[in-house]
Amino acid sequence: MPVGSAVRDRCRTLLADQGEIHYVFPAFCTGTAGTGNFLIVVTDSAVSVLATRTLRSDRPVSVFAEFPRHTRLGPILPGPVLELGSLVFEFDEEYAAVVSAADAEIFAPELLPPDPLPDL
Repeated sequence: MPVGSAVRDRCRTLLADQGEIHYVFPAFCTGTAGTGNFLIVVTDSAVSVLATRTLRSDRPVSVFAEFPRHTRLGPILPGPVLELGSLVFEFDEEYAAVVSAADAEIFAPELLPPDPLPDL
């Protein structure tokens, strides 16, 4: 299920200077850095990890970590799981296509389908 426009708007307020938001998906992190729900947001200039409220994973409250846009999110490990720096995030399988598309946009743009509505 895609992340709603209200969630994207909340993310945009925390990431005002990073350009357009391309992808957003929820993830769960467990490890030495802590345990919690996060939103991973891919923009024009960065991959950002936003911390969310404890019981409201659709409410980002702060920027937890930032990585350059050329950071590869994949490969997707079984679980499905991805690693960003020293952080390991588990996410719902339905978002695997989002992770793959975010990587393809930077590392293999020829694999992306053409825009069906380029004039919009």
